[in-house]
Amino acid sequence: MNKEKSLTQYDIRILLALVKSLHGDKLFFKYLVENNYMELAAWSNSVRGDIDALKWLFSNGYPILGILSNAIDGEKKAVKWVEASKDDFLINFAAACRGNKEAFLWFKEKNLQIFVYMITEIKDILKVQAKDSVFWYRWKW
Repeated sequence: MNKEKSLTQYDIRILLALVKSLHGDKLFFKYLVENNYMELAAWSNSVRGDIDALKWLFSNGYPILGILSNAIDGEKKAVKWVEASKDDFLINFAAACRGNKEAFLWFKEKNLQIFVYMITEIKDILKVQAKDSVFWYRWKW
C-alpha cells in the first residue's frame, strides 16, 4: 500500500512548517516529527544533504520524495524518472529548484505561492551547499 501523497495535498500550514524546516529551523522540524509528518521532516533533511534521511524515505514508503530530492540535486537517473512520470508538478518543481526559469514561472502563473516560496528556499540551500563544497576545510575526513 502506497501511503505517499503529493506535496500539493498537504495543508498550507504544514507546507509553511516544511519551508521553515528546510531553512534549518529545528523547532519546525520537531513540529513535523511530533505531528506525524515524518516523511516531510525526512525530506527536509534529505534536501539539505542528509543521506540517512534519504535512505529513510526509500525504506519507509516515500520513494517519490526520495527521488524528488535526488532530482533537485540533478542526479541524472532521478531527473529521468521525474520526467518519465509525466507529473507536471514534479517535473516543474525539480527543474525550478535547479534554476529553470520556465519551470519557476509555471508555479507563479498558477499562483502556487507556497511552492514559489519553497523553491526559492531550496535554491538558496543548493547555493550554500555548492559554496560549501568548494571549501576543502569544511569537508568531513
